Amino acid sequence: MYLNCHSHFSLKYGTLSIEALVEHASQLNIRALALTDIHNTSACYAFVKACREKDIHPIIGMEFRRGDELLYVAIAKNLEGFHEINSFHASYQHDGVAFPELPPHWSHVYVIYPWSKRDHLALTDHEYLGIRPTEVNQLLRSRYRHRQEKLVVLQPVTYKDRRGYNAHRLLRAIDHNTLLSKLKASQQAGKDEFLIPPDDLRHIFSAYPQILQNTEKLLSNCHFDFSFDQRLTKQNYTHHKYDDMVLLEKLAKEGLNRRYGAHNKVARQRMERELQIIDQLDFNAYFLVTWDFVQYSRSRDFYHVGRGSGANSLVAYCLGITDVDPIALDLYFERFLNPKRTSPPDFDIDYSWKDRDEVIDYIFKRYGQRHTALLATYQHFKARSVVREIGKVFGIAKSEIDKLLSQPEIRSDQLDSVTRTAIRYAHYLKGMPSHLSIHAGGILISENPIHHYTATDMPPKGFPITHFDMYEAEAIGLHKFDVLSQRGLGHIKESADLILQNHRISVDMRDIPQFKQDEKVRRLLATGRTVGCFYIESPAMRQLLQKLGCADYETLVAASSVIRPGVARSGMMRAYIERHNGKHFQYLHPKLKEILGETYGVMVYQEDVIKVAHLFAGVDLAEADMLRRAMSGKFRTNKEFQQVAESFFDGCRAKGYPESSIQELWRQMESFAGYSFCKAHSASYAVESYQSLYLKAHYPLDFIVAVINNFGGFYDAELYFHEARTWGAEVHPPCVNQGAHLTSLRGEHIFVGFVHIKSLAKKLGEEITAEREAHGTFRDLVDFMKRVPVHIEQLVLLIRAGAFGFTGHSKASLLWEARMRAPKYQAHKQRETLFDTQPKAFELPDLPPSELEDAYDEMELLGFPLCSPFKLLKTKAANGIYVRDFPQYLGQEVEVLGYLVTIKTTRTIKNELMQFANFVDATGYFLDVTIFPPEVARYPLRGRAVYWMRGKVVEEFGVYSLEMKQLKKLAYEADPRLEDERIGG
Repeated sequence: MYLNCHSHFSLKYGTLSIEALVEHASQLNIRALALTDIHNTSACYAFVKACREKDIHPIIGMEFRRGDELLYVAIAKNLEGFHEINSFHASYQHDGVAFPELPPHWSHVYVIYPWSKRDHLALTDHEYLGIRPTEVNQLLRSRYRHRQEKLVVLQPVTYKDRRGYNAHRLLRAIDHNTLLSKLKASQQAGKDEFLIPPDDLRHIFSAYPQILQNTEKLLSNCHFDFSFDQRLTKQNYTHHKYDDMVLLEKLAKEGLNRRYGAHNKVARQRMERELQIIDQLDFNAYFLVTWDFVQYSRSRDFYHVGRGSGANSLVAYCLGITDVDPIALDLYFERFLNPKRTSPPDFDIDYSWKDRDEVIDYIFKRYGQRHTALLATYQHFKARSVVREIGKVFGIAKSEIDKLLSQPEIRSDQLDSVTRTAIRYAHYLKGMPSHLSIHAGGILISENPIHHYTATDMPPKGFPITHFDMYEAEAIGLHKFDVLSQRGLGHIKESADLILQNHRISVDMRDIPQFKQDEKVRRLLATGRTVGCFYIESPAMRQLLQKLGCADYETLVAASSVIRPGVARSGMMRAYIERHNGKHFQYLHPKLKEILGETYGVMVYQEDVIKVAHLFAGVDLAEADMLRRAMSGKFRTNKEFQQVAESFFDGCRAKGYPESSIQELWRQMESFAGYSFCKAHSASYAVESYQSLYLKAHYPLDFIVAVINNFGGFYDAELYFHEARTWGAEVHPPCVNQGAHLTSLRGEHIFVGFVHIKSLAKKLGEEITAEREAHGTFRDLVDFMKRVPVHIEQLVLLIRAGAFGFTGHSKASLLWEARMRAPKYQAHKQRETLFDTQPKAFELPDLPPSELEDAYDEMELLGFPLCSPFKLLKTKAANGIYVRDFPQYLGQEVEVLGYLVTIKTTRTIKNELMQFANFVDATGYFLDVTIFPPEVARYPLRGRAVYWMRGKVVEEFGVYSLEMKQLKKLAYEADPRLEDERIGG
């Protein structure tokens, strides 16, 4: 009788979680329940599982609406009916077309129309009218009084109780962006949309037993017989599993000869073992599909990085999916795939942000849009955002909401009743799904059409997304392929292109062995001069590299994982650095020297959990990986985890290890396993870091320009322009004759790209470049105005940014001339004339340039000055020292000036705020500053500026820094533009 239940995946409408809905139904002894979320199937499988656990018959469908108007409820008779519903939904949603008044003539779907449509329908065999308890009395005067065979009970369920109803109304007001007081009745559910007890429903319809019988018959005719124990991912790459196995073996062995030569017995044996497990677990097609799109990307000359646990596979290495040698790094294949792994593994394949969509497009076209979809993620109401949303619909002023959010410690008795109610319902809605989003890179390729398993939406990106997330996909047997994007690969590719363009040299970015042996690369690593280099440019990482004296690939691999929070918090990062630098230590047990000798007895990688469990405690590899997975997150209460944990302790005790050693080892394993990298992941990152390092070591300016143009580094663009200067570049403002939309390099001269000018239209920057390339450089401002269609406001931006510096005239003079000539040269390009007529000459006023005005223009339009910020100080501070002098002042208090670059705020074990700030001094050296809790409270950092600091010089493993005692923000000279009226623009 409950044919129309909504969960909170009826987004911004329903308020019930699946668990709450099913639990409440069970308490009322309801034996059949239909989930029909509005235009959504996100919760279907969780609903089926929950119902089965409570011995409730689950039925799946969907409610279709046009705006707030209920059109009909579609209920799947079976799995094929679910497919029909999902396909119908997609056929309209993908095109942004409203759903029709009448659905198609489905073969496996029941359709229930609301009672309000009773006079406009000619019902077919599979169609019914739904009558709500509040509408029963209307039957007396209806022709359907004598056609009860087409009537069913329609009791919508949207909330549980009065509080749920209030929350529903808030959601509807949020969805409609209206005040709660102005919410219309047609925009919200009725006050009776809750689970009415079955006996009460039967009593309401007691005069119409046939309606009850019709409803129960419809429910009993529906069966969602879905098995969660199956593989739904594309089964074969070729046309047969055996052919897949043969093809994978052929490709892998060809790659083996290419990577290791024809006579490497160790590699050959490992490959045979891996191929056997891959075939046993039926992952041949999974490997081949990944190989296929990687091959496509290579054919397009797209750079990629195969990372994650997939890099543990020798087969993947030989197929060219990854570039990490698992034998050289002693990587365990079982970390990626093993017979006891219950969840699917996946390859993480990174591409440049510029290339990824083309790879995704290939996958969709290669395997068909009917079988392919991007994974969704669920975006939930967050604590602060939901307070804002509820505050808006209650009519609370924005200033009051801001004040409330800025004072989280405020007591409820200090608030008025409306605000207290808003806070109470914010807690109620927090965590509910608000909308679907797109997973960072997950793609599904299914054996049967994807609509057999989910409805799909079509976001603006143009690729359909599922309604479930990666966890639900995994639960039903759909294994994702991760095709991700990152900026690091973008700057590597652009660097190589710039080097070819500027130096006529083609750099083979896959020549990793050469990069690892390069002396210039070693020096950059050891000295921490890694700004711009993928993953190793942050202040903390640069410090770590210097402390380790990192000069080889293996140490860099370790550093990539040592920097992770788990290792650091467990105290083992410091232990690793000390031991790497030669400090004497004892292994927790002599046996651990054999297992963890490479990392001085410190567990650095996730694989170390596997190695210790397997080699120290005697747990088999598959169980050891289960232990590692359980420790990595949410499965620590899992029964299987408890069993493996017992196996670990039992194994250790059986071998006679001291109990204290066992307990300490377990503590170390638990403390870091969830936050460390797998070794293969670190190794993959290190390969990309080496590619960046090689480019920076040999072609620093090309590299830095590429980093700037990919907008994805750790720092703001200003720092990268500063870095370019330290490598010998001269940085110029944007220039219409030398520059382009993106930042450009000409010899040792870098011209800031038009893209950095705030409010400048992208199209204008592109038109400037196109016109210059077609007809030559611009002679002067007038020539530019004649040739490029530009509005005066946009022209003013260009002038103020310095784009006409080549003319030799000051900005003030150019602005005067631009405004004088603007009436003639309007935003539209003038009709071309046969002869180039000379414009009337104006005598420009004597308006001299001002470096200070230029700096303020640059700060306003680019976000930073192109001159040294130290030149802008109102008072030139004296008696400060430079970072290069720190070794002479170790242990002493000094004064120093620094320009703020980044701040990292953290909390101590006492929950006090502490900061690590990074500055550059006037000579360009980086200055690392530690600010302890008392100083954080007393001397807050107030934005990007030059600061005077007093503090103590300290040193750790050869790296010098400052422990700050006092701090003061220094003022710049006053902005002369505020006092000078000469420009007038």
